[in-house]
Amino acid sequence: MRMHELQGLKKRPRKRVGRGGKRGTYSGRGLKGQKSRAGRRIRPASRDLILRLPKRRGFRNKPLYPKPFTIDIREILRRAKPLAPGGSGKVEVNKEFLRNAGLIPPRYRGDVKILGKSSVAMPLEVKGLRVSKNVKMEIEKAGGSVE
Repeated sequence: MRMHELQGLKKRPRKRVGRGGKRGTYSGRGLKGQKSRAGRRIRPASRDLILRLPKRRGFRNKPLYPKPFTIDIREILRRAKPLAPGGSGKVEVNKEFLRNAGLIPPRYRGDVKILGKSSVAMPLEVKGLRVSKNVKMEIEKAGGSVE
């Protein structure tokens, strides 16, 4: 036996479906649908789950709690001036005071924070509210207190 007489193993050719011939027009693929098309591939279930997730910015990074309702110290001073007694009496600022002054909505139950860069002229006694460092410093400088 010589090199030119060698032959490969005889393999039967793979059956190619969907090309006419003895099986008729559809050649064993049925009629329409995904399974009858060329290059068909069933999409994995995980892909469908991914597509259902909302495509919004910050979807996974939602804050754990709502932002506090912010109020400027100037608004509080404007509402507190008429209530301040003539002497050195402190005006008590709490949620009830802010609600009566119309600075927060009547049914608001969340946190309230006082912000601002204004100088405080009268002593205020702030209770149960969050206060920025700037405002706290100004209130204490005027003789007030923050709890």
